[in-house]
Order: sequence, then structure tokens, then C-alpha cells
Amino acid sequence: MKFFLKTGLLATLLAITGIANADWSANLGFASEYYYRGIFQESTSANAGVDYENNGFFAGSWAADVGDGLEIDGYFGYGFSTGAVDLSVGYTGYFYTGDFDDTYQEINLGAGAGLFSLDVAVGQYDNFDGPTLDYTFYSLAVEKNGFYGKVGGFAQDFEGEYFEAGYSAEVAEVDLGVIFIYSNEDLVGESDEAIIFTVGKAFDL
Repeated sequence: MKFFLKTGLLATLLAITGIANADWSANLGFASEYYYRGIFQESTSANAGVDYENNGFFAGSWAADVGDGLEIDGYFGYGFSTGAVDLSVGYTGYFYTGDFDDTYQEINLGAGAGLFSLDVAVGQYDNFDGPTLDYTFYSLAVEKNGFYGKVGGFAQDFEGEYFEAGYSAEVAEVDLGVIFIYSNEDLVGESDEAIIFTVGKAFDL
């Protein structure tokens, strides 16, 4: 049901924006540990995705191994520039083939200017048989010459903050990266930190 919903949304977007001028890409990757928004997901996780972009509209899907099945994300949105500021609005759904976690769905807002970018997500978590939970995620990042730093956190029914810093570079047409993450006890129950190594490759289709 959820798969067909995402496929239908993607097909509608492609029809609106014009498939003839489409820009397709794909990506493959591997991480020594998979963390998302400061929260540990799985060790040694492989991932892959496909993306479409045309005239500011974008859509795509991304999947990662989370041990108990797959995390499969679907997203779409629109980005544009006004003066020196880049803005975007979109939707992301996080779905799982096993019992690792339950569904998250959120509206995403983004803004960037120069070295800085701000991201906000307003979402809802299905929470298995428990009450549905609402959350707001926010992050502020700075990036220059492959180096970046990010501070992020949650509000409403979720809480906690994390810090992330890293560096990525292309070596022999392969993207290599190293990431340091520190999460506070409000986010993960007790403070957590990790050093993560990543490798990835993007392709034009």
C-alpha cells in the first residue's frame, strides 16, 4: 500500500514537470555505522537511491539496510532561489519492511545562504500500537571545501540534541568521508559518540 502510494506520487510529479527534460541520477553507498539525526540505526549499513530533478522539482527514493529489513524513504519537493538565498519545501516518508521501526512522515523546509543552511522538519510518527507522536526537527549547518559542522535537535514529543562534523572528498571518482557524531542523553538515553567512515558513488542515468 505504502509502496504504491509513493510510486503514484512520483508518477504524478513526473507528468507535471515533463519527463523529456528529466535529470535522473542514482547512488550507492556504505557506512561503517548508520546514524540518522544523531540516533544509531545499524552497523555496517549499505544503501542505494535514485533521484529525479527538473526545473526545481525533485523526487526520489532511498533505501538502507537496518538489520531487520530495509528502511525505504520516499520524498518530493520544490527548490528555488530568491536573491542570494536558496529555499525548498517538500515531503519525506520513512517506511520499513520489517519490525525495526514504524512509519514517519514529515514536511520539510530548507533555507541556505553562503556557507550556512537551515533545515526544519515537522512530522508525525505512527509509533506501532501506541499513540501517534508529533515532532519538530531542526538543524543548522556550515560547510566549506568538504568540511562541515551541524547542530541538530528535536522538539514536541521528541527531544534531545546532537552535534555532527565531517569531511568528504572524491578520490578516483569515489566519494570518501569521515564523520564524528556526539548525541546527548536527552536524545538517546545516555550520551553517545561515534566516528563513521563512508564510501559512495553517484551516477547520472
